[in-house]
Amino acid sequence: MIDDLLVGNAEFIKKLREVPALQLFGKNDINHILNFSKIKKYEAGDIIIEEGSYDNWIFILISGMVSVIKRGSEIDVLQRTGDVFGEMCVIDGSPRSATIKAASDCICLATDVSFIDNLFNGDRLAFCAVFYQMIAEVLACRLRDTSAELVKTERELARLKLTATKGV
Repeated sequence: MIDDLLVGNAEFIKKLREVPALQLFGKNDINHILNFSKIKKYEAGDIIIEEGSYDNWIFILISGMVSVIKRGSEIDVLQRTGDVFGEMCVIDGSPRSATIKAASDCICLATDVSFIDNLFNGDRLAFCAVFYQMIAEVLACRLRDTSAELVKTERELARLKLTATKGV
């Protein structure tokens, strides 16, 4: 299933190996991932993931920007090379929790992680350990960001409440 853009494209593969989310993986693991991946190009406005849908794909942003949209409202914009999205559905089997829309023309590495089921004993165990470490790091960063945003919002609400109280 290897994507035509990946075949013989040493420079692109080198760039992928520099993506923070992929640096945990060894060469053999990267090859497994690339064998079950596609390079997908999206135009601004294209829907990449639809909230409520199901699938086994995880995406790594290579270039461009994507909007994270929950119930019709934009809640985040991902724009760093290596930003990962689509992982939560794969982890717990629940429907996609948000829509991901190309905010600009973008390129993503899309990986069908159902290939993990076809790995054998030791390979599967080692790969899953690294894979879930990568996912844990992504989720830990998001939790830190969300916590910081919550503190900021609570402070702003407290300030507004104090201002309203003084004005009465």
